[in-house]
Amino acid sequence: MTDAENMLWLELRRKQLKGYPFYRQKIIGKYIVDFYCPKANLVIELDGGQHYSETGKAKDRTRDDVLTEMGIKVFRFSDRDVFENMGGVREGIWSCL
Repeated sequence: MTDAENMLWLELRRKQLKGYPFYRQKIIGKYIVDFYCPKANLVIELDGGQHYSETGKAKDRTRDDVLTEMGIKVFRFSDRDVFENMGGVREGIWSCL
């Protein structure tokens, strides 16, 4: 896990948000997602620099489309969001639960 993923995991583990369980590095179909909450059918992805290239954006769109077709909501944050605005990240996730 990246530093940003470790920081977010400290906020998500042990059902800290509304009592919802989260799993990290969960396999869904042919993808490994950063965090998954089955109760909310929610995937949280943290995006580092490689996600902002044209290739990275295209891969993310394809992946998000597949997960959405499976009925899963995908919520993305940048690593920088986690480091600089954890409160906003937490609120964003809270609103999806």
